[in-house]
Amino acid sequence: MDIGVISNRYAKALLVFTNESKTEDATYRNMQILKNSYLQVPELRYTMDNPLLTLEMKHKVICKAAGDEVTQEFSRFVWLVLKERRERFLQFMVHAFIGMYRKQKNISVGRLTTAYPVKDEIVDRIRKLVVDETKGTVEFSTKTDPGLVGGFIFDIGTYRLDASVARQMSKVKQQFIEKNKRIV
Repeated sequence: MDIGVISNRYAKALLVFTNESKTEDATYRNMQILKNSYLQVPELRYTMDNPLLTLEMKHKVICKAAGDEVTQEFSRFVWLVLKERRERFLQFMVHAFIGMYRKQKNISVGRLTTAYPVKDEIVDRIRKLVVDETKGTVEFSTKTDPGLVGGFIFDIGTYRLDASVARQMSKVKQQFIEKNKRIV
């Protein structure tokens, strides 16, 4: 079976289960923490693939990696995944669940990258614009990258607005190179 099919089926089943028990928000928080644990501790994936660890030990590791307080639904889900020997797909299930939850709750993910730190009031204005446009909520983060020289890059979903000075300089450079090719 395909990794995507397996992870999507398990994630969808968990979302339906948590919706029925009204614990989808808490489970979503557990999944976000687990996703970050996978990113920050790459050895976690190898630990899940280790055949020497018992299911109980793997369950404890995953529940600890998902935060201090995991929902009962999350714990039962982890047991199901482990019992069915699907732990190698767990990381993909986490990403699938987060995507499905965000789609269900109409949550957009945005990031503003600037050359210098931005005031909170500007970030709040941008967040409000996105909320008004999408008629949903926004998970918004900011990042500082001095390599932009000036301006900003705004990512929302799959869209990107690159108004950085570095990008503009790159365009000018490319135009200059193209123009000089015609001269020779």
